[in-house]
Formats: sequence, structure tokens, C-alpha cells
Amino acid sequence: MSAATAAADQARSDAAGASRSPRMRALTLVADRRIELLEVAPPPPPGPGEAQLKIGAIGLNHIDVWGWRGMAFAKRKLPLVVGVEAAGVIAALGPGVASLRIGQRVVAYGALTCGTCRACREGRDNLCENVGGIMGFHVDGFARDRVNVPARLVVPVPDGVSLRDAACAPVAFATVVHMLFDNAKLEPGESILVQAGGSGIGTAAIKMAKAIGCTVFTTVGDDAKAAKAKALGADHVINYRSERFEGVVRKLTGKKGVDVVFEHVGPQTFNGSLLCLKKGGRLVTCGSTSGQATNVNLFQLYTQQYRIFGSFGASLRNVRESLAKMADGLTPVVDTEVSLGEFEQALARLESRQVFGKIIVAF
Repeated sequence: MSAATAAADQARSDAAGASRSPRMRALTLVADRRIELLEVAPPPPPGPGEAQLKIGAIGLNHIDVWGWRGMAFAKRKLPLVVGVEAAGVIAALGPGVASLRIGQRVVAYGALTCGTCRACREGRDNLCENVGGIMGFHVDGFARDRVNVPARLVVPVPDGVSLRDAACAPVAFATVVHMLFDNAKLEPGESILVQAGGSGIGTAAIKMAKAIGCTVFTTVGDDAKAAKAKALGADHVINYRSERFEGVVRKLTGKKGVDVVFEHVGPQTFNGSLLCLKKGGRLVTCGSTSGQATNVNLFQLYTQQYRIFGSFGASLRNVRESLAKMADGLTPVVDTEVSLGEFEQALARLESRQVFGKIIVAF
């Protein structure tokens, strides 16, 4: 018997044992700002077209914070298993799944897309017309020992990429890839302002932009983060608490502005971000952590010929592209790695903006 066959047999045995196990762990949101580590029933054997994942790591994002503190637009029922972004190992496969193998390391796409509408067929999964919700936000998520998911939404992790890093691919890295390259169409040698450069997506944006030779401006909230952003390769780091970032960017660019602004803070920075753009510049935004509404100077918008792109989530292709970047050495910045029991404290840390990079929850 080969080592590979033995490993596969052991994985099948583990999966069978798990299916007989009476209980498993699940991080469950039971009320706003109240998460409990509960014992729940394990999932049934995967059905046709399904894969059962043994979760190894969870990546935290601001969408986890929104779900934790309660957002009016989140149509959901509590209790709810949390966790929007994860990596793990295939524990079992349902009938008809030939593209995956037991024991394979994978990530899962957390948006329950239909797979049949025009957007899905064209590979624009994040524009699905019949999406069934986002796991961990609208419906039960990944923060549990095992979970069944549609096999078509599972992406293999390349050799050499750790589960810890891979857990950042489905949301954080893929969101940045979609923002920078699908929407803003960032080109080598261009200039870019990355807002909140110490965040999980901010650090990824700095690294991806520098990887193609861009001049990177970024904002941070303290001097310690400024030093870390410099170490990542940012050319110009602005402490927004002590300087007006738009004035600094205009000065450093000879009043011309930058080609692209990577925005995700919201009203607190949005209009300042527009002032940082050169004529015909592009602003791409995926977030509004400082609020949901702002006013825009329409005269400025059309006379300067700005292009503004709203960007939400990513496609399965973007997830694969993110994992490929990791395999090539462009890895995520990890702020801290915590245990399941520290999940709620980690959300509070993320909410307070104390982080530099991603927070990973290890199983």
C-alpha cells in the first residue's frame, strides 16, 4: 500500500469516526456581541455534489465584526454559527464529486451562489442573481469543526501554502485582487493611495501594488504602524491622526494626485480620497467602516472625470489567483493568531483598529 493510499484510507476512517461522534464544537452568535463555543451535532455525510471540510483556520474580517455587533441589513436568525473565511482539509466527499480528494487542503467560497445564472456561468460569482446568503453572516458559517459545502465552491490550496495563509484567500486577498485588477485595473508603474494600510486588506493591497512596481502611498493611525507599512514597501506613509492625508498626497505628487485610490473606510476619508486623485483617476471602494453615507461634489466628479468603482467580494477565479500569489511568495501579513475561545476578543481587537494585518483563529 502506498503512503498516499494509506493517508487517504486514514482520512476516510477519520471522517467516518467524526460522523459517529455525538458532538462537535461550533462558535455560535447567540445575541448581539455575544458568542459562545457550543457543542452541536456533527453534519450528516455529504450529499451528492457536496464536500465535508475539517476546518483548520479562520480568517477574521470586518464583515465578522458587523455580524457580531448586529447590522440592520443582515437578514438572519440567531443562533448563528460565525466565520466567513476559512481553510481546511477534505474529510469526506459526496456522490459525484471527482474534482477533489479526501485529505486535500482547500479553501471554501462562502457566498452560496446558484451556479446557474448568467453571472455565475460567466465567472462573475459575486454578482450571482440568486445568492442564498453569505456563510457566517446570513447563514451558518465555517467556525465549527466540520461543515458540508457545495464541492463547486471549494478551491484546492497549492503546495507550500500554509492553511493559516490560505485562510486569508477567500475574502481578504481575493477582495483585493478583484478591487485592484478587475475593477481599478491597476497597471505597473502607476501610483496608488491605500487607505488604512494596517488593515488586513490594506496590507495585502500594499504588497500587491508593490509587487508590480507601483508607487504606494498609505495612511495609518500611529507611528508603530507607519514603520511596519514602510517595512512592507510603502513609499510614503501618512499618519492621518497628525496630518491631513489629502494635503500630503497633493504635495508629494506636485498637485497632480495619484492614479488609483484603494478606499474602504467610508465617509471619514471618502471625499479626501477623491481630492487625492489625478484627472481621470480611479477610486475603488469595498467598505464603509466609518459610516454608510456621504456627500459627493458632482461638479468635481465630472470635471475631473473621476471613475468610481463599487466592489463587493470576489469571484472564484479571484480566490484561485490569490492562492497562486501566495504560492509565488506573496503571503498575507498576520497580526495575531488566536484560539477558538479568543474569537470574541479578537473581534473586539479588530473593531478597535489595533491590528496590523489579519487575525487568524486556529482550530
